Amino acid sequence: MEKVLIIKLGYSETLDPEIGKLPSLGDVMRTTVILNAFKGNHITWLTDETAYLLLKDNPLIDRILFYDLTTVLQLQNERFDVVINLEKVPGICALTDRIKAWVRYGFRFDDWNAEAKPYDGAQEIFTTYNNIRTKRIANRKWQEVLYEMINRKWDNEEYVLGYKPTSKLIYGIGLNYRVGSKWPNKAWPMHKWDALFKLLKANKYEVSTQEGTNNLEDYLNWIHNCELIVTNDSLGLHLAIAMDKKIVALFGPTSPHEVHLYGLGSKIIPDCNYDCIPCMKQRCKKKVPCMETIEVERVFEEIRRVFKSERDRNAE
Repeated sequence: MEKVLIIKLGYSETLDPEIGKLPSLGDVMRTTVILNAFKGNHITWLTDETAYLLLKDNPLIDRILFYDLTTVLQLQNERFDVVINLEKVPGICALTDRIKAWVRYGFRFDDWNAEAKPYDGAQEIFTTYNNIRTKRIANRKWQEVLYEMINRKWDNEEYVLGYKPTSKLIYGIGLNYRVGSKWPNKAWPMHKWDALFKLLKANKYEVSTQEGTNNLEDYLNWIHNCELIVTNDSLGLHLAIAMDKKIVALFGPTSPHEVHLYGLGSKIIPDCNYDCIPCMKQRCKKKVPCMETIEVERVFEEIRRVFKSERDRNAE
């Protein structure tokens, strides 16, 4: 049995250059796919305290540590067989280099330039995904790229979520309209969500708008309570995937190719012909943002189609 340390706080997107003070919980959630590559080993996960509920009770994680001074001092005096650092924050990379380990993957600290640099196995990936132009044309699934960073081959492994539901299925459709503050450009406009809600209600669907916006546990329960999730590219999308929900996902500034739905639903991209899609930018300078061009009726028809196809499979 090997001793493995995974460092993923969400301060930086694994495959994007942005670094922020607010953790990207979606990036933490989708990183859980690599746990499958180390089944049977002792796994420690270093994270931000805000991501705790995403990792709590995970059957493949033996120990969860929060990033603080005490933990930093402790880790510098532990030894691991494998350390995987998926953060590009220079200070965290410097910590990674000081932890005793036989094998390292992900990102290290460049002490000359005081910045994050990839370990040898991730150099090509880092170069590709750190540049918007090359990232836009990469068209690879995020899981596939992540596995390549840890010198493994992805074989359709799924996210791993330890969440245990505390309520029963209530709603047919959940409208997951919010996006994180780091990427406001990913949001479908609220007037479109309002129109979709009214259209679904008029057609006798049981529908709920997003709950738990200020409480992660309530948010997890709300997603569990829905049969189908309509969502922007956000944490809610990755949680819906982890919970095997039917999904209709809306994409614009981010790449739909990176997100693998495991056959759970479908993706909708804008109805415009902008040559900047996906722009990979947090804010849009267009007079009419690409997300604005996704029509309500198109989303409604896709919801009906996904529901029907699932019911047809269940009837077989």
